[in-house]
Parts: sequence; C-alpha cells; structure tokens
Amino acid sequence: AACQGRENVGKASGKILAICRGNPSVTIPELALMLGITERSVQRNMQKLQLLGLLRRVGGRKEGSWEVTHEGA
Repeated sequence: AACQGRENVGKASGKILAICRGNPSVTIPELALMLGITERSVQRNMQKLQLLGLLRRVGGRKEGSWEVTHEGA
C-alpha cells in the first residue's frame, strides 16, 4: 500500500488518508464505521495527521472537506 514505510503514520491513519484522498467530504462518523474504530479514535488520528502536516481541513465544519497535503503519504 501507499502508506508503507512511514513509521510515524499508523495503520488506521494510513487508511484515513487514503479515504480522505478519495472522498474529501467524508465525515468522522463515516470514517469510524468504515474502519471499525470509534469516532474518538478517528479524531485522535486526524489530529495527529494534521500536526504532521499530512492532512488539513478546508472550509467549515458543515460544508468543509479534507485535503491530503502530502502526496507521498
């Protein structure tokens, strides 16, 4: 997979990046269902990805979308 070789990005985080790349308007509850983890786990993973500069939120809470900012991720 594209996320192999990146020690600082875990399995769930790699999947989150892949899903956000394919569906930028995905919601945290939708991600939790797709990955089989809690919404809180999704939030923590996304916060980590944002801190690492791999993911960012564009727009507001309701009409915004996710942008994967690091192509190699």
